[in-house]
Amino acid sequence: MTDLVALADTIKAWGRELGFADLRIADVDLSHREAGFQAWLDKGYHGEMDYMASHGMKRARPAELVPGTVRVITVRMPYLPRATAPDWREREEGRGADGSAAVVSLYARGRDYHKVLRARLQQLAGRIEKEIGAFGYRVFTDSAPVMEVALAEKSGLGWRGKHTLLLNREAGSMFFLGELFTDLALPVDAPVTPHCGQCSSCIDVCPTQAIVAPYELDARRCISYLTIELKGSIPVELRSLIGNRVYGCDDCQLYCPWNKFAQTSTLPDFDARHGLGSASLIGLLNWSEDDFNRNTEGSAIRRIGHERWLRNMAVGLGNAAATHKGDAEIVAALQARLEHPSELVREHVAWALAQHS
Repeated sequence: MTDLVALADTIKAWGRELGFADLRIADVDLSHREAGFQAWLDKGYHGEMDYMASHGMKRARPAELVPGTVRVITVRMPYLPRATAPDWREREEGRGADGSAAVVSLYARGRDYHKVLRARLQQLAGRIEKEIGAFGYRVFTDSAPVMEVALAEKSGLGWRGKHTLLLNREAGSMFFLGELFTDLALPVDAPVTPHCGQCSSCIDVCPTQAIVAPYELDARRCISYLTIELKGSIPVELRSLIGNRVYGCDDCQLYCPWNKFAQTSTLPDFDARHGLGSASLIGLLNWSEDDFNRNTEGSAIRRIGHERWLRNMAVGLGNAAATHKGDAEIVAALQARLEHPSELVREHVAWALAQHS
């Protein structure tokens, strides 16, 4: 046991060297989450995300997902770009109010986080293996049926906020999570006390009221789901609520008091690429498919494809009518996409033009 305590301390030190802001250890008992997860699925809140239900309760049973697992090493890594100004929240709120701006979630402006975290978790596993010899492990980053927030909460990385994201007193919520499942019986860390109290800022500010109750999210109404996960047409009744958010949504985090403590990344990987921190809706609508593929290489954005990218831009430009109704440049940009081969794109462009008529 003494050796495992020393090994856990060493692993945590290695994790910090690899760019993780914190690293904790949890056991694999998530039975207390099973009933809530099943109830969430039964309500259909996962929408078209069939993968949320396809693995049964393996999501809450790490030892079934990866046989032999007895511990999960959880990590967090901040993603605010290195050049982020102290008043970043006010600046982001300003862009959200600018009808001509295209707002891409902060986490998606740089390199694909899956690649960054997975590679560094793999390096961490390699260091452990070099130290103790072969051992059983598997790394995850927002992939496979893993209850990331529940594991991070159990390990003491933070607590689950009312918006369902993990919160940390020293770092808010602007960070990625990753996991290393292992067969090493390392000593576990204690959970922390929740600190949301009576605050309901995230619930109150959600543009589509997707947070239907504290700690309960109807993904079908969430802008991140609508702009990323949803493959087809965005429900007409929700389009005007999306505003100019074209890939994800940060509102529940921007208005969370704990994010005054959000930390900037130490890595260049999460610096904004291709002007995505200051892009205009027209500029991004004008990306050809080749432009899209080139500019999203190595980015999480690539997964939605050019068709859904144009769909999202069209909705944003339709909503720009609130402040730029009938703007000639906007109308011309939309009209240039009216004959697009995709029916999905044509439908949303036609809707957008109707907003300007």
